[in-house]
Amino acid sequence: MPRPAPWRLDPAAYPHHDIIQTRFQDLDVLGHINNVAWAALFETARIRFFHVLNSAGPSRARGLVANVEINYLGEGNFPKEMAIASGIGRLGTRSWQTLSLALQDGVPLATCDVTIVSTGVDRTDPAFRGELEKWLVREV
Repeated sequence: MPRPAPWRLDPAAYPHHDIIQTRFQDLDVLGHINNVAWAALFETARIRFFHVLNSAGPSRARGLVANVEINYLGEGNFPKEMAIASGIGRLGTRSWQTLSLALQDGVPLATCDVTIVSTGVDRTDPAFRGELEKWLVREV
């Protein structure tokens, strides 16, 4: 895996920021955050992000997760908090992508790209697309 583009490792590129507390049960036998816990940390941040997105406008961002890709850059530890920055990446006609970055003590430890396929909402609705566009990540 090539190292992510520099802007992907800059929390300023992402419009939404959250703090997730790590748990002792997130550790593997070596004392690092395990792969399953990484997925859960990113999922928690993504759900919180969509709660903010849904409360900001008339449209509801509903969809099914079609793909999840986590790229590990370093080791996460307990009991340190995990800062997760998120935003909207690619916008398709019936799907969108969320991009996230996890950091501890300001150090990038992982990225997560999730493709979500729209359900129940017409993706051609300009109001829905407009809400998603407000949360686009930007290359810095």
